[in-house]
Amino acid sequence: MRMKLLIANGHLIDPTENQNSGKNLLIEDGKVAAWLNQNEKMLEDAEVFDATGLIVAPGFIDLHVHLREPGQEHKETIASGCAAAVAGGWTSVCPMPNTSPINDNAAITRYMIEQAERGNLANVFPVGAITKESSGNELAEIGEMKAAGAVAVSDDGKPVPNAGMMRRAMEYATDFDLPVVDHCEDKSLTSGGVMHEGKLSLLLGLKGMHALAEDLDVVRDIILAKETGAHIHIAHISTKGAIEAVRRAKNEGINITCEVTPHHFTLTDKAVEGYDTNTKMSPPLRSDEHLEAILESIKDGTIDAIATDHAPHHADEKNLEYDSAPFGIIGLETAIGLAFNELVHKGIVDLSRLVEMCSTNPAKIFKLKNRGTLRAGSIADITILDPDFDWTYRVSESKSKSKNSPFNNWNFTGAAVMTIVSGKVVYRK
Repeated sequence: MRMKLLIANGHLIDPTENQNSGKNLLIEDGKVAAWLNQNEKMLEDAEVFDATGLIVAPGFIDLHVHLREPGQEHKETIASGCAAAVAGGWTSVCPMPNTSPINDNAAITRYMIEQAERGNLANVFPVGAITKESSGNELAEIGEMKAAGAVAVSDDGKPVPNAGMMRRAMEYATDFDLPVVDHCEDKSLTSGGVMHEGKLSLLLGLKGMHALAEDLDVVRDIILAKETGAHIHIAHISTKGAIEAVRRAKNEGINITCEVTPHHFTLTDKAVEGYDTNTKMSPPLRSDEHLEAILESIKDGTIDAIATDHAPHHADEKNLEYDSAPFGIIGLETAIGLAFNELVHKGIVDLSRLVEMCSTNPAKIFKLKNRGTLRAGSIADITILDPDFDWTYRVSESKSKSKNSPFNNWNFTGAAVMTIVSGKVVYRK
């Protein structure tokens, strides 16, 4: 018997089809079957979900998460990370390779996908390492990881320091039609740093991480991408200089995309004043001028995607002095709330642009076929949003195994209220 679900009376937004109006959406056997006019007679053999007052969008895709498995399951597992993802409205997540061991080979790539399939919640599309053990010394088996299911390559928190190695990585990745994702940071300018370098770091007595560290690596990558023709994707962009470089590169036709995290378009380095280690992340929270540049580049389209950089850490690890605590926060369950609070309700973006940044563009960037769209025949990954839903985030109720968030007890207006993966409702708020 064919399984049918009719999402009725919702406002359907699909930038790939220039769709932004009231439609009914019919799902059959895990795929989008058709769009129907709302005055058409209801199908008698379909389960009906009434989406009156809600936004029906292609499933949201997070290009940058850390699921910690294998090797660091005390922080997060693929199952718990996927549970947090669907609770936050994400139908797909792309975990970085800094697991233990590093995801630098096909066996680990396959393992991550298989673990996600067992959990049967969010889709997992792994990002493989650029170099073996992310050491920067020898290229990983990029082709084998691609065959196993990797959708991009990155050394993430260990950016490739050698321009010659990065050039070879770009050339090799291009042969396999994979984007190269770079955490842009010149470590010689950030060594020992724990927050953004500026007046506030001096006042707080904390060693700073200069914005130039990001700017320089972005410029290097742009030059290499121009030379090689590679697709370079800048992870968690955070500085005015890096954004300006990306904008210029796009105007020159260089194949470059970038993402921003919710914490970088919400918080500044002022949040560090209380020495809460949940404000410690890399790249660090920047000053006002950088946040303003981020908002402007979200508005003008320079920034392509929103990604959480969900980085779970055990409470014991974060419960240290600021200098000693690890970088990173969880973010899968607060991202959409922050996007509504800081972007949609403040008029920075409209709902169509939000869907573009969280779904359509991520699918294009990592070439995820039949996702990021609701056209007939596509995979029925769907995020249903309520822009007026008032709620409070309580980290104690998080689906993640870790609780390291600076947004505990924050109030939000707007949320993902239902998450559908391959036609199956996997979360309802």
